[in-house]
Amino acid sequence: MIRKIGFAIICLFATGMYAQDGSVSPYSYFGLGELRSGSTAENQMMGGIGMYADSIHVNLKNPAAYGGLGIQGRDDFGITTYTAGLSYKQTSLKSYTESQTTAVTNLDYLSIGLSIKKGLGIGFGIIPYSSVGYNFEDLVGTEGSQEINQYSGDGGVNKVYMSVGYEFAKDFSIGVTANYNFGRIETLKVQSNEGILLGSKDERVSRINGVDFNYALSYSPAIDEAHTLVTSVRINTQANLTARNTQRIGSFIGSPTQERFVNEVDLAAQGREDTGITIPTITTLGIGYGKDMQWFLGVEYSFQKLTDFSNDFLEIDNLVYKDASTLALGGFYTPERNSFGSYFKRVTYRAGVRLEKTGMYVNEKDINNFGITFGLGLPLGNNLSNLNLGFEVGKKGTTAADLIEESYFKVNLGLSLSDQWFRKRKIN
Repeated sequence: MIRKIGFAIICLFATGMYAQDGSVSPYSYFGLGELRSGSTAENQMMGGIGMYADSIHVNLKNPAAYGGLGIQGRDDFGITTYTAGLSYKQTSLKSYTESQTTAVTNLDYLSIGLSIKKGLGIGFGIIPYSSVGYNFEDLVGTEGSQEINQYSGDGGVNKVYMSVGYEFAKDFSIGVTANYNFGRIETLKVQSNEGILLGSKDERVSRINGVDFNYALSYSPAIDEAHTLVTSVRINTQANLTARNTQRIGSFIGSPTQERFVNEVDLAAQGREDTGITIPTITTLGIGYGKDMQWFLGVEYSFQKLTDFSNDFLEIDNLVYKDASTLALGGFYTPERNSFGSYFKRVTYRAGVRLEKTGMYVNEKDINNFGITFGLGLPLGNNLSNLNLGFEVGKKGTTAADLIEESYFKVNLGLSLSDQWFRKRKIN
């Protein structure tokens, strides 16, 4: 088993450099890009709620859940869970005058969870935090004498994390996750005029790193022999990241690749070579109720004082940050987890809904995101492993005030493989 864990660690971090793919959202122009879900396919299918914990699934949102890993009712077994997720997102972008459809495929997470002993578990892995991927233009003036401003960007930020969860008293669990954030964001602004060959360009690159922490407390008392109340509080502390910046400005003839005069900006003299990026604290409150191993329904509310967000290097004129919040409702139903006669009775059916106020106020319009999720958890082998297939349909933004409305359809594929790695030997 040690060889399996070692092989998984090597694969995990060898693949980590590719965990950040792209975005197709024009709203990834703002902040650190389009924020990724940061949760497994199972959680995403339930509207993104993260309070629920069981004995065989990794919960990337709730570190307290690691204390529940293991085979229920047994003290002499440990569980190792390998989990990975992919997503395919097709987005229709619509303005007041035109529309287009585009798509992107991403690696969403790679993670390992281990139960060390009853009530104590750890986990580690890599999660994309944000993705930047936009390409649009803004036309100013009348036809024939228009100024053309083209904007493009790519990159994003990843998180490498380590989590510990511990059940310190009956029905009480705590957990902490340490995240190391790293990434690179590149932006390009090109300005030209109709009928004039000479144009200007502004290239900027930020290399980002820093640490933040996520704390969780769960209280899950039994209401009766079968039913449980689940409550949780999670706090993702303020992230104070640093960015090492470079900037090139200059002119070109005909095409931006045909540079004429380009200069490296002395950002050190301006005090902008190394800048800070502040991501405000996110607090999440959750409550749910369910029947053990059969069904669960929960609701979560997250809020963030996004007015405190800052990134001194990237200047955006038409954006104001307001406080952000998310309301999510979701749950699951498994007809009969240990059924021998019907495979479909062992399938877990999940669904949820999410309403997100992103906190971005662009052109005096709030940018909100609404999504409906649903999917299946398909058991493999002895029910410790499963394949999770999920779907999400939603809408983000608006066509008002010269903005873009995104209508999207997302497919999630998650694989959760659990293996027994320790059994206490007994001598009679």
